[in-house]
Amino acid sequence: MTAPRQAALFDLDGVLLDSAAAMRSTLAAVATCATGHRVTPGDLPPGALRRPRTEVLALLDVADPDNACDRWWDGALSATPVEPFPGVIAGLLALHAQGTATGAVTLQDPDRLRWLLPPAVSDLLDVVVTRQDARPKPAPDGLIAALSRLHVPPHRAVFVGDSPSDMTAARAAGVLALGATWGWHRADALRAAGADHLLPDPTSIGPSLLHHLPQNDST
Repeated sequence: MTAPRQAALFDLDGVLLDSAAAMRSTLAAVATCATGHRVTPGDLPPGALRRPRTEVLALLDVADPDNACDRWWDGALSATPVEPFPGVIAGLLALHAQGTATGAVTLQDPDRLRWLLPPAVSDLLDVVVTRQDARPKPAPDGLIAALSRLHVPPHRAVFVGDSPSDMTAARAAGVLALGATWGWHRADALRAAGADHLLPDPTSIGPSLLHHLPQNDST
């Protein structure tokens, strides 16, 4: 009997995309526009990428963070190109070569992906689920939607994420939770959130991800 298709799902920021510098620059640019005085990435509070952007902007004396993001966020973010981490393209190509379905589940808005997601990455993703397609993580809805589109059962899939909410979503969806330790959150936080395994670097992306799944399951 032929084994069912497998799937590897990924978060984008901090997992496939090295977007930390772009996010820091965007926070600083929005704060600059909103406050009228220059804010640099070095002025951001500790752990800025692990906090909600509105919280970070409030700490930078932005009076109305939501309005500031509505006005300036997309323009500031689009000014800084984002590249995939080294090894990501090769890993996605290898997954495709062995017939594994691939997808991304992200908190980003779909319109923003036009400039944030490099074509070299998007061309290798069979499905992309955004916050407008399903309830955002830590809800499992996005992962469930992606697997439904790919016709892959949850127990035949892995999800690679870099945040505690990613791990929570994966476990709630019945998907193997793999923690990306090269991302924005600490390894101990990923482990505490329920990561089944921790991955050391982006070159971990590839067919070896599926080795963590049950190898004799044909249901």
